[in-house]
Amino acid sequence: MAASCVDPTPPKEPIDSAAYVAQREQMVMRQLRDRDITDDRVLAAMSAVPRHAFVPADVRAQAYADSALPIGRGQTISQPYVVALMSQLLELRGSERVLEIGTGSGYQAAVLSHLAGSVYSLEIDPELAARAAVTLKSLGYDRVQVRAGDGYFGWPEAAPFDAIIITAAAPRLPEALIGQLREGGRVVAPLERGGGEVLAVGIKHAERLQWTTHGGVRFVPMTGEVRRTP
Repeated sequence: MAASCVDPTPPKEPIDSAAYVAQREQMVMRQLRDRDITDDRVLAAMSAVPRHAFVPADVRAQAYADSALPIGRGQTISQPYVVALMSQLLELRGSERVLEIGTGSGYQAAVLSHLAGSVYSLEIDPELAARAAVTLKSLGYDRVQVRAGDGYFGWPEAAPFDAIIITAAAPRLPEALIGQLREGGRVVAPLERGGGEVLAVGIKHAERLQWTTHGGVRFVPMTGEVRRTP
């Protein structure tokens, strides 16, 4: 899919409107509630976050469609269902410290901010990181901190984290991230397996992760050190 290159900033019209709210409620009902998203807190977060504010103007009319959308720089904003599913799999209760690898547009971080105590989000592309930080600040998401950097190394000074979410496909979970996850903490990530990708949940026990899988997915690849270190 070609990268979007038209006005990447939040919309100049009022941030939300009755029309956008109606589209969002339809999205929640048809794409999430009618499927297998059952966590009421996740449904409420997806109802609250204005997804249209996180996409470029040229695709804003499709903001609540059941699909990923381009956000420029060769990256995408994930399908609403996938955002909700990954959020649900984290099993957040409201006070957690969460690390996100792959800020992208900032949409997933905004959703997480409704579910956790604080969100630390790393984005390897400095332009996307700066754009997401501006968008999140303009929308009042003060629980989210964004930094440009390689997610392979995590955010050690903010560790330990109760949960980690990776929004790009990785061949494995970097050891630094395992070390920054608290005992009993949870990771949700798309992992490359057998020529495809699976959505995996890892729970840390005795410095190791015990994994379960939750179906096939398709993400942009995680880049940086994870591709250079065997």
